[in-house]
Amino acid sequence: MSDRNRPTLAAVARQASVALSTASKVLNGRPGVSAATRQRVEQLLRESGYARRSLDPEPGGLVELVVEDVLSEWSIEIIRGVERITRESGYVLALASLGDQHAPHDEWITGVLQRKPVAVILQFSDLTAEHRQQLRTRNIPFVVVDPAGDPPADVPAVGATNWAGGVTATRHLIGLGHRRIGVISGPTDLMCSRARVAGYQSALAEAGLPYVVELAGSGAFSQADGEREARRMLALRDRPTAIVAGNDLQALGVYDAAAALGLEIPADLSVVGFDDVRPALWARPPLTTVKQPLQEMAEEATRMALRLRSGDIDNARLELATSLVVRQSTAAPAS
Repeated sequence: MSDRNRPTLAAVARQASVALSTASKVLNGRPGVSAATRQRVEQLLRESGYARRSLDPEPGGLVELVVEDVLSEWSIEIIRGVERITRESGYVLALASLGDQHAPHDEWITGVLQRKPVAVILQFSDLTAEHRQQLRTRNIPFVVVDPAGDPPADVPAVGATNWAGGVTATRHLIGLGHRRIGVISGPTDLMCSRARVAGYQSALAEAGLPYVVELAGSGAFSQADGEREARRMLALRDRPTAIVAGNDLQALGVYDAAAALGLEIPADLSVVGFDDVRPALWARPPLTTVKQPLQEMAEEATRMALRLRSGDIDNARLELATSLVVRQSTAAPAS
């Protein structure tokens, strides 16, 4: 649609039977509009095809990154990747934190419409259909890094080969001679957690080994939940000789459980993590883990979002390869 034929905000306001100032408040996410009026104007903005002109943003514009916890090692790697590309491209990085949520709330969407960022990158987040449409109406491109679920086909996303990572970690342990291998997954409502466990199960089946329910656990991606599940498994009469953890923090929790029970890693128990964040290298012994290229994922997501603004993109879905980093936490099982 050419700018000449593009609906004006005044026309949208007339159709909604509101003042131009009210329509402007809705468009820019400002308060002072009733929920019913806001919903009516939003619907007309969508139906009319109204959108801001696709002008190249001025240097110094904001790229907004939404993370769960700015202090987590996972988030820090994502921040590094996004910051590198924004700096190289002449933009400024703005951070928003979700806490323990997987989806931004209405207060966030109100704020982002006021801030008018060049693009939005979301770590591990689900956007509602309404929020997606609000961003598109304002011509604010967005990309999700490592989406929590299976996003709709029109949601740009950058992820990693989680299933392949689960396969690789389990094959490594089988190759060392382990036959009783436990697995601790992250939250079961997350696609990455399910994919990693599915890879573990596939590797077991490939080797002719059974999937044993008592050797499978789940929890938050935290050290405490890793320790809890490892203590349960290691208390079994026929305990595992190796454990695949859902992430590196859970793996460090397995270390804690082993130490509490007087078990040595890797002499008595082999451990594999996932992500390869810095604490994996600092652990004693250093942790064997599946490297998820978090910085590279964040960089690609930021490049994708900036290209989406100009429409210069063919594929808005990307998966980067995981790889096994072998350190000192895995060895052949004791005879």
